[in-house]
Amino acid sequence: MTAARRKKSAPRGASSAQPGGTVIQPGPQRLQKILAAAGIGSRRQCEELIKMGRVEVDKKVVTELGFKADPFRQKICVDGVPIKLEPPVYYAVYKPDGVVCTNRDPAGRTRVIDLVPESERRLFTVGRLDLHSEGLILATNDGALAERLTHPRYGVPKTYLVQVAGEPTREVLLKLQKGVHLAEGIARVAKIRIRRKHKKSTILEMVLNEGRNREIRRIMARVGHKVYRLKRIAVGPIRLGKMKPGEARRLTPEEVAALYKAAGLASRLNGGASKNEHKRR
Repeated sequence: MTAARRKKSAPRGASSAQPGGTVIQPGPQRLQKILAAAGIGSRRQCEELIKMGRVEVDKKVVTELGFKADPFRQKICVDGVPIKLEPPVYYAVYKPDGVVCTNRDPAGRTRVIDLVPESERRLFTVGRLDLHSEGLILATNDGALAERLTHPRYGVPKTYLVQVAGEPTREVLLKLQKGVHLAEGIARVAKIRIRRKHKKSTILEMVLNEGRNREIRRIMARVGHKVYRLKRIAVGPIRLGKMKPGEARRLTPEEVAALYKAAGLASRLNGGASKNEHKRR
């Protein structure tokens, strides 16, 4: 896919459906909440956009995180594009090696959202995989769910297959579970086991409950085992399964409900795509 075919996501107007099925009520609300409801990103990502001066309310730049606005009475724009409150959508994507997770790439490389067959929605990825990692990544416009799935506090597990140089000993595996010191703190692997051994490398299955930048590559380097290949095979209850690189599929209502349960949001799931709506799409 070339840069020329990249989809533009230009929000239009405003409706009353907030990602996650919650109705946005009229009246002043925190700006980051409105942006997350519009699928701009998680609340933390939206806070960064506000602080960077990329958000306008009635043609005035807002950089105050406590600022409140009424999405039904005021014009809210991100990078000059009016936001649109849309119904939530959820996709599983098999990110290939070389595809980027960011929504803004000055180099014009293929992005994960370019692989999703949604031409009129502003979607974002739930967390990230580095450029040369592959596998399952979720794409959505549900900022509340994305926040829970990525925040270490909620401990939603991510499962990876990792091919490393050599054969890690039992002591190394125990050390990874006990914790490895990185610049920003101690990183721990929740679960780890050897899946397969090759002549000069080993396939490990690793489960992480947090997601620091390039965490697996860094901790494996600290214990002396270079990562040759890294593939994420699950995010919480959602598995990569038999998907092929570059494929995207819409999550079923049952899968969305399972994600909400894993994120501790089951009680708030009062809407979203119904089974009949999912069949029509």
